[in-house]
Order: sequence, then structure tokens, then C-alpha cells
Amino acid sequence: MTIQKLVEQIHKKKSFLCIGLDVDLNKIPKHLLETEDPIFEFNKAIIDATHHLAVAYKPNTAFYEAYGIKGWKSLEKTIKYLNTNYPEIFTIADAKRGDIGNTSTMYAKAFFEDLEFDSVTVAPYMGKDSVEPFLAFKNKYTILLALTSNQGAFDFQTKEIEGEKLYKQVLEVSKSYKNSENLMYVVGATKAEYLSDIRRIVPNNFLLVPGVGAQGGSLEEVCKYGLNDQVGLLINSSRGIIYASNSNDFVEAAVEKALELQKEMSKILG
Repeated sequence: MTIQKLVEQIHKKKSFLCIGLDVDLNKIPKHLLETEDPIFEFNKAIIDATHHLAVAYKPNTAFYEAYGIKGWKSLEKTIKYLNTNYPEIFTIADAKRGDIGNTSTMYAKAFFEDLEFDSVTVAPYMGKDSVEPFLAFKNKYTILLALTSNQGAFDFQTKEIEGEKLYKQVLEVSKSYKNSENLMYVVGATKAEYLSDIRRIVPNNFLLVPGVGAQGGSLEEVCKYGLNDQVGLLINSSRGIIYASNSNDFVEAAVEKALELQKEMSKILG
């Protein structure tokens, strides 16, 4: 996947919606628990019903790893299903990995070569040699945690060090990494007031924005400060879409919620 192809999909669908596939067996419709692979069957149903409204899907790997080898197999089946049936869709492994060089290379191989995701989320705390191994893969993207949507983000990310907020230093330093053009950044929708400063530092990179919907972030505010010439935003909604209903009408409810966001996005794109 290239950025150009992603942008083409955004304009074709008039959407920059990313749907998070965070599957909790305690929340999905009970009738799916009778199937051989409830996680995959749930994902497949959501994907088939919403692929015309979304340009990206983002499985959070914790929701698969929690179920051991069965969960990992469900993740494998999900990404293979996406790549086979909807190859135009941008895929994100929300894994939040990051370790020293050779370990990061193995993480990158796992998600980029074995599972064939287009991108993976990476924690920047260990610095350059933990991020650059991910950036070495052609047409693959590293989504760096910059300013997250959780309350604990204020513990470190917004603290000032020598007069500059830490998240701004992360953004500035990351621009010097080899193949930094393959960087994207996580910026929470609940931190929309920071987007102007973020765009001054990284005007051209895509931002993955969680927090619209269940966490209360405003799509309008995010777009006001975060849009760039290529749109440059992927707005993620997980619980607000996939758990709109836990009954037999879960697919219809998910489509309704996804369509609401897509219509808002279409108006913003003009």
C-alpha cells in the first residue's frame, strides 16, 4: 500500500474512517459463540458490511493475544481475509511494539512480512534504534505514539523538558530518522487543541486519531486543526461502531454508526 493509494481511497469513498476491530468475546452477540471461530466470524461480518464506508481497519492485537493461539489464528484469518477480499483497505496492527534494534526488526517482520499488515503502531520511548528497523520496510508505515487519547497522557507526554513539551520533542526528533517519510503519528481526538502545534511540526504526515465516539472526541475539531492537503487523517472508531448492538442486529447497527461518521466526513471533504 502506498500513501497515494490511500488518498485515492479516501476521495473515492469520501471517508477517512478507520474501524477498530477490538473483539471481546463478552461483548459480541451470543449466537456467534456457537461458531468455530467467533472472533473471525464477528470481524468478517463487520468488514463485509462496512468496507464501503471505511478506508482502514485496525485490530488491536491485545484482544487477540488474550485468547492465546486461537486468538492469534483469528487475527491471521482476519488480515488474510482483508488482504484477499479488500486489498484497497489500509491495515493497521495496533500492537504498540518497540524494542532495541534486532528485536524491533523481528517485530517488524512479524507484522509486515508474516501477517502482511500495511502498518504497525510503535512506542518511541526507547528512541531511534527501536523505531528505524520498522521504517526499513518499503511501502510499510510506522505509526508512532505521539500524543495519546488517554488521561495518563498527561503523566509524561505533555511535560516540559528544557522548555519544550515531550510530545513535541518526539515529533521533532523522529523527523531525523532514516525513512521518516514512512512515519505516521497517533494523536488522540481528545487532544484536538494540540493539533495546530502538531501540524506545524509534521505538516505532511498522516495522523491516526483515536478517541472520536466512545471517548468523546470531536470530529469537527480534529478536522479543523488536523486536515492537510492530502487529508492526512485516519479517524478511528472502535467500540462506538462494532458494539453499537450486541444482538442479532449488530451488523445493521454497526453500519448505521459508520455511516453517520462517513456522512460527516463527506461534508468536511466537500
